[in-house]
Amino acid sequence: MTQKRQLSLADRDSWLEPYRDVIDRRSHYYDRIRNEIDEAGGLLGPISQGHRIFGLHRGDRDGVDGFWYREWAPSADRLSLVGDFNDWDRETNIAQRDELGVWSLFLPFSEVGSRLVHESRYKVHVVSRNGGMDRIPAYANRVLQEPDQSFAARLWMPERGHTFLNKRPGIPDNEGLRIYEAHVGMAQEEWKIGSYDEFRTNVLPRIAANGYNAIQLMGIQEHPYYASFGYHVSSFFAPSSRFGTPDQLRTLIDAAHGLGIVVLLDLVHSHAVKNTAEGLNLFDGTQYQYFHDGDRGMHSAWDSMLFNYSTPEVRRFLLSNIRYWLDEFQFDGFRFDGVTSMLYLDHGMGGGFNSLADYFSPNVDDEALTYLKLATETARAAYQPAITIAEDVSGMPGLCRPVAEGGLGFDYRLSMGVPDFWIKILKERRDEDWNLGDVYHVMLNRRRDEKHIGYAESHDQALVGDKTLAFWLMDAEMYTHMSKDRSSAVVERGIALHEIIRLLTFSLSGEGYLNFMGNEFGHPEWIDFPRAGNNNSYQYARRQWSLADNPHLKYEMLREFDRCMLALDPAFGLLTDSLIEQLAVHEDSRQLIYRRGPLVFAVNLHPTESYFGLRMPVPDAEDYRYVLSTDEHRFGGFGRCDQNQVFPCQAVPMYGRDQTIEIYLPSRTALVLAPVRLTERIDAYRTAISSRNTHD
Repeated sequence: MTQKRQLSLADRDSWLEPYRDVIDRRSHYYDRIRNEIDEAGGLLGPISQGHRIFGLHRGDRDGVDGFWYREWAPSADRLSLVGDFNDWDRETNIAQRDELGVWSLFLPFSEVGSRLVHESRYKVHVVSRNGGMDRIPAYANRVLQEPDQSFAARLWMPERGHTFLNKRPGIPDNEGLRIYEAHVGMAQEEWKIGSYDEFRTNVLPRIAANGYNAIQLMGIQEHPYYASFGYHVSSFFAPSSRFGTPDQLRTLIDAAHGLGIVVLLDLVHSHAVKNTAEGLNLFDGTQYQYFHDGDRGMHSAWDSMLFNYSTPEVRRFLLSNIRYWLDEFQFDGFRFDGVTSMLYLDHGMGGGFNSLADYFSPNVDDEALTYLKLATETARAAYQPAITIAEDVSGMPGLCRPVAEGGLGFDYRLSMGVPDFWIKILKERRDEDWNLGDVYHVMLNRRRDEKHIGYAESHDQALVGDKTLAFWLMDAEMYTHMSKDRSSAVVERGIALHEIIRLLTFSLSGEGYLNFMGNEFGHPEWIDFPRAGNNNSYQYARRQWSLADNPHLKYEMLREFDRCMLALDPAFGLLTDSLIEQLAVHEDSRQLIYRRGPLVFAVNLHPTESYFGLRMPVPDAEDYRYVLSTDEHRFGGFGRCDQNQVFPCQAVPMYGRDQTIEIYLPSRTALVLAPVRLTERIDAYRTAISSRNTHD
């Protein structure tokens, strides 16, 4: 059934009027594909249930108990199932092909049940124009690396699987997403790969204690090369076995839900590993089975394969993958990786997106755009509160608008320009030379009718070849002067700016916020996974939690500021409040003053000048109270602000406002104030943050 049309994107935004025909053409194409799907059972029908049909499953045939194996491989000459159960004999269990290229095989339990058991190994032997090769089935849901470094599928059929005990919590209407981006393998301090159980026990409590209401898990889909960070996926339905079993992942997610934390999967549908031994490439002997043929099917920069989203079976594979993770593991949503690469035929590498015309040109891949609409709609159909976030640097209009308007249906877009901006100005300018108007503009440079996730830095900024913000600010001084009993002008400046940058980003750059694990406390050094270039060392593929836990080190102060900053959101509805206004900016004296919702933020970036009796406009004709300051002792500051102070409202006009207050604003300090009518909320906030951070 054709989607009921709402106002078009061009009706909402007059700047898009010249492109109305392109918007309508794309919508009509989507409607045609969607109608075909609806006629075949809808988004929750066969198009998203491939994981229940394909692969190896327990079932029956004409009342006979056994196992079904099915695989789509239209150009293959022969498929046979091999494994421990038949001593890897390629001639015994041969599948039959139907007219659609689907191969199927039934194995009676009476014949194989004693050997085809939980965790037994299996593969499919595919004979094609390229010869014969043992392959990992496309829908395999457990894949392990063998001692010889090869991979094999495993039958995952425990006697008692995990039973979910906790309801999915959801995000309260008055709170934004506060996301902790995490990688299970590097989330431990030991020089090794961490596990799902270790993450659940050691890291989840930290995340909850600091006030995050969401985690985004990276590297979950199985990938053969650990150092790819999980972005070269081989088995899309298999949770990475490096970290443990599928049920241990379920237990982790269940525990997060019990702490009120939603869990997002970093989903890779933008490309696939090119490996044939582990992945989908040349599965039936052709490149064009899952991917585009020829050069279009290969991403030269990523050295990986590109899906052909126009193929119905590829759409089934990917849409089923979305439903699989939502249904079988109770993930609460997805961060879609590499959306920019998907949307454009040049993968976003050909230009800077300086004109609206760039979003409506022939360079846009309409098949990928249509797939993304189907993906967001499928996620929402399978689980109504499902959260979808797009990693898109291009700024495609409508990305986060409803499909019925001609949008792509995402809930959020990552504000990718913000971390790039912070790294750029830290590299190129002293903070004394930052243009505060530019800072404010970049924080707000987004389509205001589409929601964004703001962040100061993610894993990208922490990888080898770059530095975290803390490392850019303090560098080698972090090795020698992070003790609380040692003074360092470099470290004092670094801590002050680290907190100001985060507060500016948190309060201005989105309707949600993201932090990569460890960055909240200024984790030193970079991320470098074990590889030949570092002698396969895990030294930099871990998180040194002990730094933040040590009461004698200043890392604890940065973590404490992060906790208190995040608490502004549930206390005052900060991230969900769309009212943002600049109140004053003074480039010469280095002051930026603005509001978000009821809160007023006063920032002084002067390195040495503090201002007594600084008059500033306020939006409400009432007294204001102190809420938070980056200069508090517990945050590594000098404690120069009176936390009990009330700032009387004065009928002195300034910059278009009828009222002002006078404050003391120390150098390199950001101050947060609230009107006295919110005294109960201020007091509740101050009480909530008064206890020390704990992860017990």
